[in-house]
Amino acid sequence: MINKTKIKVVKRGNAVPKNTRKKKEVTQRGTARQIVSNVTGWVADLKTRKGEETKAAFDLLFAANRRPSES
Repeated sequence: MINKTKIKVVKRGNAVPKNTRKKKEVTQRGTARQIVSNVTGWVADLKTRKGEETKAAFDLLFAANRRPSES
């Protein structure tokens, strides 16, 4: 059989407007949090990069002085 779906008729006078998005208010506290978050990320990236560079430098420094083990 044919299944028919019900159609709801909405008259213009009774139509409910869709929810409109409200603009987020930019507050000083929110802006400050965002700035702190960005700087924190930069510092973490810098620490990671410097740590990797230091490890590579130590590996190069001590790799040159290695001698083959005498058996």
